[in-house]
Amino acid sequence: MPKRKKDLLPGTLEMMILQTLRRGALHGYAIAQDIQQTSQDVLQVEEGSLYPALQRLLREGWVVANWEVSARNRQVRTYKLTAAGRKQLEREIAGFERLLEGIGRVMRPVES
Repeated sequence: MPKRKKDLLPGTLEMMILQTLRRGALHGYAIAQDIQQTSQDVLQVEEGSLYPALQRLLREGWVVANWEVSARNRQVRTYKLTAAGRKQLEREIAGFERLLEGIGRVMRPVES
């Protein structure tokens, strides 16, 4: 059976990136790996989605980026959550929880 691509709800990727960066600054590949590992391989973030999302977060001022040298002696761009990003994450989580509650109410079996 072929694998079907799973789409995320709009804004979900940005929320997960912010949550991941809440634990500390990371480079792009490490962010994608953390999301995949934390989700127990349910979620896989492709570069074509990750880097545009990081650019949106940078434009909004919710993350900042710095160039650093990795443990493998390579230049990597690391991303760090800002205070504004923390506030935005709290708003995103609250909205996401409301959405999940609404979906849960719709999905409950109808009592007869």
